Amino acid sequence: MPATDPASPTLLTARALLLDMDGTLVNSDAVVERVWRRWAEGQGLDGDEVMQVVHGRQGHTSMALLLPDRPTEHNLADNARLLAEETADLDGVVPVPGAPEFMASLAGLPHALVTSADVALSTARMAAAGLPLPEIRVTAESVGASKPDPEGFLKGAAELGAAPGDCVVFEDSSAGIEAGRAAGMRVVGVGPRAGRYGPDVVVPDLRGVRVTAVGGGWVQVAVG
Repeated sequence: MPATDPASPTLLTARALLLDMDGTLVNSDAVVERVWRRWAEGQGLDGDEVMQVVHGRQGHTSMALLLPDRPTEHNLADNARLLAEETADLDGVVPVPGAPEFMASLAGLPHALVTSADVALSTARMAAAGLPLPEIRVTAESVGASKPDPEGFLKGAAELGAAPGDCVVFEDSSAGIEAGRAAGMRVVGVGPRAGRYGPDVVVPDLRGVRVTAVGGGWVQVAVG
């Protein structure tokens, strides 16, 4: 994983950019901590251990990892309840530093949101953070498998008409970074968690990213 050097940014050329939401564009950690620690307490699980699992995955997938013998229908029911709680609780949801400027720079350029949140939650959180929703969005309802499965990123690339190898993913979590790499895409890791999971390059936040059109349907991403 290259270190970012402001004097010598890493340059990536792409046909399309695929953007995770939570932890990448939107800081929703406060809500995630509140909701999932309550769930962990109710299940008799260690809250810290639960928080190591839940970032980047759909809720029922996290539950299946944490409680492997639990019936799937119980996980799906709890997932629906937690999604409703998270959608209603927007206290502390803010943009990641640099996200407003980053999203503004993507206007007219090929990009998509690829998130493990559902439509309601992603719409609420992007609005709470004051960020525009990309025209193309791959949400929990759009896929059959959660990150770290690459399905979501591959679907986003297909909808944008870009080959996987011509895409750059922006992610913060272990599951998301693994999904991007499994899709055959380059991955920019965003935030303090990302560097531990092997992205191609990492930045503390989106203030370290510049995106420009370079012609012929290509964009250049300068990281660092």
